[in-house]
Amino acid sequence: MESGMLLSGRQRALIRESWQRVSGSPVQHGLVLFTRLFDLDPDLLPLFQYNCKQFASPQECLSAPEFLDHIRKVMLVIDAAVSHLENLSCLEEYLCNLGKKHQAVGVKVESFSTVGESLLYMLERCLGTAFSPDVREAWSKLYGAVVKAMRCGWETLPEGD
Repeated sequence: MESGMLLSGRQRALIRESWQRVSGSPVQHGLVLFTRLFDLDPDLLPLFQYNCKQFASPQECLSAPEFLDHIRKVMLVIDAAVSHLENLSCLEEYLCNLGKKHQAVGVKVESFSTVGESLLYMLERCLGTAFSPDVREAWSKLYGAVVKAMRCGWETLPEGD
């Protein structure tokens, strides 16, 4: 993760500025992100189970206290990436392990593109007109770097596992 090469100073500033407007209400904005995710790919709902309980609907999942904890964790990961824009490589091992955990519960690498779309949707909804094409590009680059690091978790597992 060569963050110096990945994001320009202006892009880092755009990310920080936009995240500051979002990070004050992580659960509220995380709900927008995950509502959009389930709208785009309802087949992801069964991946979220707590105490072997299958959710009957996205609404049931989105209101479960355990899922709200998951939302908080996702938003903390985004916050960590924003906090380390100057040195994203320090998060590589953590993100790789996070990728392993996601693979272990059945998440497919392909689902990360849908999560990325949902993240951009949430930012657009939250920021309104401040969500410019430049802001979108900066966030897309950052998200791409995070996913690349998480994908290492898939690549380190032996075939057939």
